[in-house]
Amino acid sequence: MDSAISTAAPAAEPDAPFRPSGARRAAAWLATLLLIVPSVVAGCRVADTDGITPVPQLLAFLPWLLLPAGAALLPALLARWRTGMVWAAAVLVVTGWFVRPYDTGLTDDPPGPVVARLEVLTSNVEFGNATEGLLAAVRRERPDLVFIQECDPSCTDALAARVSRGDYPYRKVVEGYAASGSAILSKLPLRAAPGVDGTLAMPGAVAVVGDRTVNLQLAHPLPPIPSGVADWQRELGLLRTYAAGVKGRPALVAGDFNATQDHAAFRRILDAGDLRDSATLAGAARTPSWPSAVRRPLGAQIDHVLISEDFSVRKARFLDLADTDHRSLLVQLELHDVR
Repeated sequence: MDSAISTAAPAAEPDAPFRPSGARRAAAWLATLLLIVPSVVAGCRVADTDGITPVPQLLAFLPWLLLPAGAALLPALLARWRTGMVWAAAVLVVTGWFVRPYDTGLTDDPPGPVVARLEVLTSNVEFGNATEGLLAAVRRERPDLVFIQECDPSCTDALAARVSRGDYPYRKVVEGYAASGSAILSKLPLRAAPGVDGTLAMPGAVAVVGDRTVNLQLAHPLPPIPSGVADWQRELGLLRTYAAGVKGRPALVAGDFNATQDHAAFRRILDAGDLRDSATLAGAARTPSWPSAVRRPLGAQIDHVLISEDFSVRKARFLDLADTDHRSLLVQLELHDVR
């Protein structure tokens, strides 16, 4: 009798759990490393907080964080790591939402009849190094108000000797060495007013425009260096207090804020005084003013002219001066009668 030949297949073994290869594990780790920093910074932006070092410093360059978040997608795909793909996509969406172009206010209905037109220039001359460029810009543009930061003794001497009193008869100058000196030059009559008590000079004044008075405040809080974030927050808080004190009245706050619209401490100044950023209203949001060597989308816009609702913006331009790491900001404004 022929023996039966068994054709039955051997019993199948239970499916083994998926274990990524070494290359896939490495790709997943790379994606994780690329996503950690953008996730923390984007999370603080969502939470409306500036956090602790290095978050305040990185918030100034929020658009840059799209690069590591986008780069994380590739290793996540290579690793076939769905969680990583979703994570990277979420960080990209959140960051992209905050770095999108802001709406402008140029098409807004004017708040009332125009009573005056003003040009305002703010310039950080970096320890006085860019004084020559500033003087040339003032002669060329002839702004009505000039806010100058980091005006050292050589800068204040040049203003006194080479800026005509006939052109700018009204001045508020606080002398200081290196970064501590500041000045306000004005074609408009100025009245004395207390400034903000910061480490670097932040003088204030009241400009007389026809029968209207406009509160002026130069801004120059300390920068958020890793060891000085608390001081930076405190001085931005002083500017917030000033803004709250002039709320409902015509006001201009201009200078080097060492903060962008992605910093919660800066946004609180806007909210406290119902102030608006003139560059944003003119469609120049995120145009970098520091460091001056880079252009959009890199760099940070830390130099601002903030205006109350009594003003509208006709135009905003960033000017390049030699020998400073800041770009100057020149804005054309209209003052309206909203009474």
